[in-house]
Amino acid sequence: MTAPVPRPAEGDAPSPLRRIVFGLGAALVCLVLVGLGTWQVQRRAWKLDLIATTEARVHAAPVPAPSPPVWAGIGPGDAYRHVTLSGRFLHDRETLVQAVTDYGAGFWVITPLRRDDGTLVLVNRGFVPGDRREPAAREAGQVEGPVTVTGLLRLTEPHGAFLRSNAPAQNRWYSRDVTAIAAARGLAEVAPYFVDADAAPNPGGWPVGGLTVVSFPNNHLVYAVTWYGLALMLAAFGLFRLAGRPAGPSTGGPTRGQSLGE
Repeated sequence: MTAPVPRPAEGDAPSPLRRIVFGLGAALVCLVLVGLGTWQVQRRAWKLDLIATTEARVHAAPVPAPSPPVWAGIGPGDAYRHVTLSGRFLHDRETLVQAVTDYGAGFWVITPLRRDDGTLVLVNRGFVPGDRREPAAREAGQVEGPVTVTGLLRLTEPHGAFLRSNAPAQNRWYSRDVTAIAAARGLAEVAPYFVDADAAPNPGGWPVGGLTVVSFPNNHLVYAVTWYGLALMLAAFGLFRLAGRPAGPSTGGPTRGQSLGE
């Protein structure tokens, strides 16, 4: 008679200590996931409030652009305010900042505007393509004399763009850095913000204003659902593991090497 081949023993039930450690670990991770989900819910509420506040500013009636007494207090709460200002453009001090718009690649035309009190505000007059970068190619748009500009107040954009730093010495600009542009053009008494001009047409059609993109990504609900979903899945898996019992060794049926008749 052939000796029976022993079957491999199946896993025993986990010890109480292992069950406690597993349960505490799973509970801790679940709490972290729920916390992340709740944080995203709070972020979503903040983002929705920001969007509503910004929309209200953009569509409000224009107010005078901030004057020197309040410059020190300019901050995020002033961004995208609808403002108006008057003065004369200093076209000989304009700066071209690289831009990509619905019109393609080109430049923002940033021109200082001198107000009656002698202070300066940088105005983003709008977009020009590469073949219009030279003032002579858009001479009609180089308006002389008193002008009134209406647009959106924007906060300075220091240093440059992603992976691209402004290079004032080479006259290469990737962001509208008010302080750096003012220094490079020898300007004093410059407002700490700039103004994006609205879509009022310029003579000759260039620059094209009114291209400010007011958009805030809002994916917080997706992130919240993801974190909460992971927490729920982990909780379900943990309960299944803690409540389950592995089956013991089977005692029914013949072993290998035995016949049904034995």
